[in-house]
Amino acid sequence: MRRKVLVMGLGRFGGGVDAAKFAAGAGAKVVITDLATEQQLSESIEKLKEFPEIEYHLGSHDGADFLQADVIVVNPAVPPHNEFLKLAQEHDKFITSQINIFFELCLAPIIGITGANGKSTTAALTAHLLRETRDERRGTSCKNVWFSGNIGNEPLLTIVDQIGLDDLVVLELSSFQIEQLAQTQKAPHIALLTNLTPNHLDRYGTFANYCAAKENIFNFQKLDRNSPAVSIFNAEDKIAAKWFEKYKRDAGRICVKFSADDVSEEIRDNFPLPGRVNLSNLAAALCLARHFGVEDYRIIKSLPEFKALPHRLELVTEINGVKWYNDSKATTPQSAITAIEAFDQPVIIIAGGYDKNIPFDEFGQKIAEKTKAAFLLSQTAQKIADAITARPKTNTKIEIVNSLARAVELAKQLAANGDVVLLSPACASYDMFDNYEQRGNEFCRLVRETNS
Repeated sequence: MRRKVLVMGLGRFGGGVDAAKFAAGAGAKVVITDLATEQQLSESIEKLKEFPEIEYHLGSHDGADFLQADVIVVNPAVPPHNEFLKLAQEHDKFITSQINIFFELCLAPIIGITGANGKSTTAALTAHLLRETRDERRGTSCKNVWFSGNIGNEPLLTIVDQIGLDDLVVLELSSFQIEQLAQTQKAPHIALLTNLTPNHLDRYGTFANYCAAKENIFNFQKLDRNSPAVSIFNAEDKIAAKWFEKYKRDAGRICVKFSADDVSEEIRDNFPLPGRVNLSNLAAALCLARHFGVEDYRIIKSLPEFKALPHRLELVTEINGVKWYNDSKATTPQSAITAIEAFDQPVIIIAGGYDKNIPFDEFGQKIAEKTKAAFLLSQTAQKIADAITARPKTNTKIEIVNSLARAVELAKQLAANGDVVLLSPACASYDMFDNYEQRGNEFCRLVRETNS
């Protein structure tokens, strides 16, 4: 008899699609349930058209689907206290996730990278350095390097049968995914923390709870004197430095610290991304590359080929001496602060979005001190404006606008030769856009259209 697999949360970033393809390809009867509508999920549904037998129950959840399922694969965005998951637990249903299944099946060593900010760029840099230099490692042996995880729209389960014992897997891991792994006491053999600043407080309630979720990436590493777990921490982050001291005495674990100051001048000169925050990301990636024997001359040779990920301090264009940057992935105040700090030029910032109940005091101070203007939109516009004006001596021009298009238009009018226009929202996108990618793509379109 075919097993019934319920995928809870199809989503728009590929995780639900990957899980559904995996289950359907294994011969299961697949049902997908999601609170979003068919129209909202149209791109994800299109990716599953090769499996016409999949059933879609969209717009709401039905308890009957959970009671009839043999296996429930839960999207990481679904909180663990969800009422339908509780119902399934009460009836002893097998509940798992895309990331848990992957950890069960993957034969290769896994490098897990997490943090509040910088984890995507660090993971991408790590994969780039390991891929570009793999012919130099381990003699003539050539490993494959796989890059996936929370990065979005990169498969996991549908490639797991291609991953060999001698390969390496680089995963960006969110706090939600780490929570899911903790339920089965799993963690990557090699784990790295970029930094910790308040995020997802709408789900966790407190910063301490958020940190506790992240710390499970170290709590559940398997300690083995013969094959030690590797735990890597940012020396410049207070909590990460504290955790380094906490874990460094564990038998069966190697602890390493990194800092932006560790990056040599020669390596810096060959690195194309701006700002100290990206130097910190590079320092983290260098730790991992060197752990696998990559020599500096190979790193220096490969770095100029690395491109910024989309929506992460991505240079969209330069017109009339004005550089336009898309940093839509900056969904926390701290990530937007680091984006501002990446530039010595005058900055015009576009910010605001969905309210995750995160304070904007430091963000407002940084805008007041370092920017020429701030065009603010969406739910948090007034909160950010109040945080800026709390600094009474600021010369920053502040305007609340009703659309991203208006913000781009005003930025163009104000920008002068040598300025930077920076979309770095400091907030999630959900109140105006489906996700940060849609927001970033719309910004890029508006910039090119406005300047054409």
